[in-house]
Amino acid sequence: MYSLLGLAALFPLASASFEGNLNYRAPSARSDHVNLGLSLPIITARTLKRSSVAYQPSELNFTHGVASGDPYPNSVILWTRVAPTAESDKSDVTVSGTVDLYSHETEKYIQADANPICVEWNVWEVEKGHKGQPKSSGKAYTTSDIDFTVKVEAQGLKPWTLYNYQFNVCGSNNTSPVGRTKTAPAEHADVDEVKLAVFSCSNYPKGFFNVYGNAARKDQHDFVIHLGDYFYEDASGGPRAHKPANKLFTLYDYRTRHGQYRTDNDLQLLAQNFAWIPTWDDHEFANNGYRDGFSALNNTEASFRNDGPSISVDTRKVHAVRAYFEWMPIRQVDLDDNLRIWRSFKMGKLMDLIMIDTRNYDRSITSGGNNNAYIEAIRDDPSRTLMGGRQEKWFFRQLSESKERAATWRVVGNQIVFSRILDAEGALTGTDNWSGYVASRNRTLQHLYDNGITDNIFLSGDSHQNWVSDLAWLGTKPYDGTTGSGAIGVEFAGTGVTSSGPKGNIATIQKGTKTKVDSNPELQWQEGYYRGYFHLSIQKSKIDAQFFGSPSVATRNGWDLPLANFTVLAGDNHLQRPVGGGKVEAGTLKGGETVGTNVTLDTNAWKWQKVGFEKMYVK
Repeated sequence: MYSLLGLAALFPLASASFEGNLNYRAPSARSDHVNLGLSLPIITARTLKRSSVAYQPSELNFTHGVASGDPYPNSVILWTRVAPTAESDKSDVTVSGTVDLYSHETEKYIQADANPICVEWNVWEVEKGHKGQPKSSGKAYTTSDIDFTVKVEAQGLKPWTLYNYQFNVCGSNNTSPVGRTKTAPAEHADVDEVKLAVFSCSNYPKGFFNVYGNAARKDQHDFVIHLGDYFYEDASGGPRAHKPANKLFTLYDYRTRHGQYRTDNDLQLLAQNFAWIPTWDDHEFANNGYRDGFSALNNTEASFRNDGPSISVDTRKVHAVRAYFEWMPIRQVDLDDNLRIWRSFKMGKLMDLIMIDTRNYDRSITSGGNNNAYIEAIRDDPSRTLMGGRQEKWFFRQLSESKERAATWRVVGNQIVFSRILDAEGALTGTDNWSGYVASRNRTLQHLYDNGITDNIFLSGDSHQNWVSDLAWLGTKPYDGTTGSGAIGVEFAGTGVTSSGPKGNIATIQKGTKTKVDSNPELQWQEGYYRGYFHLSIQKSKIDAQFFGSPSVATRNGWDLPLANFTVLAGDNHLQRPVGGGKVEAGTLKGGETVGTNVTLDTNAWKWQKVGFEKMYVK
């Protein structure tokens, strides 16, 4: 074994190789955060043992494709996984800086872990092809400590430029698929248009991720926005049964579930060719999470012993966070705050994209199935917070700074439906969305109205239904539902990729959408039958929104149904009238016509659009 003096001399060079992989710093780079951070000196020392035998390139595979995300004007995050097997690492050990290198436990960990794998990566401009010098390149190492994942930041790039990228095992021709990505516009650049494809709620056992593939093959957007519930933590069965076949509690559980979802060809295709900007919802952790627990696991002795296999709430969160940052192409903007996923992107003078966390960051107690009456009673309590004080102040500051820098639009990526929804009797519905935190919503609306912050677009998921509303502070500020006057923006809320919506056939669900639209003056369109996504074309003068649905997720297919189109003119702060041009294909449109409601579901009746389904996954 190397002497301590010899190891110390080699640490700087070897540690630098590990530091190129951002996942060694997540979810915390601080060694005093026990169980949150990895100790690079210990990992480096382990790899320098004379007993180490490197993998041969032929033994390794890029098991889950490639991905990119969180584009900045001069850099983008690149991701892959290279390993001897698709199986995730079974260890549940985190090495902190306080561990004795030569302790018995550490020696066992040394023997159990795999040897480091060296990966090179290259980025080149799409227009210039693969010939010539790469625009950005580097080398990184991975080990089982981070489930053999690789996450690097490609720097030195040009703003608003298309790039290809590829990984290879060092010194070999063992290469990953070629990916494509795009950088963001420069902060003060004049940008004519930014196009977004917006998704949420992808549940693997509920069906095939057809809409991921449809959007990828149409190739009509710049970036992917995923508003959470990227995966689900339950133990659902069926032809696409969840793996592992149990609810998620351990680090191995969460890693395995991430890996299973990334085996879907349509998800791989959308990740391979577009930069993602994601946020998590609750199911990346567990259902209905809040500061101190989840709906099925709370900080009680009974819950700890009976429901959580001796896994506490905090430990479960650590496992979920670690696996998420390992497997997602996302930046960690605050390495001292492992739960922080809220961040922002300045897309030229055109827009500010503000991604918030209304689920896991310091939010007050939510409905857990057995406390709904209590949540109903306290929904108006001014002390309740949806985001926590630190994030809320940051959010309001981002909105104000966006106005001060004269960005045309403020686009808020948010997990849950923001607008108020009343039932047919006029009662407020929903305890786990913004309606369960009335004071948080009121503070947000007050900040917008009082400071004259206009042209706001909220993007929402979670509900597994489509909702399009004017953003209005009903009961406090005047609002004319006929014209939209008095609103402060628009909310576009999308359905799920596969997650189930309301029960019943299309006619039954249609009746429900009519009741909702009739009961809410600001709600302009509602639809709950289809699984799908929506596309935003953000321009200086307007925003065009197109909603799409899949006729069936029971089979893998490439059929794409246009559901509705909407426009918001800059300066109007409400949907353009007539809303949706007066017609939609599905759901209920306030003051308009639904032209497809009574049409049977076959390829002759609907105006289907097939989007090149034969172009599947290209390595």
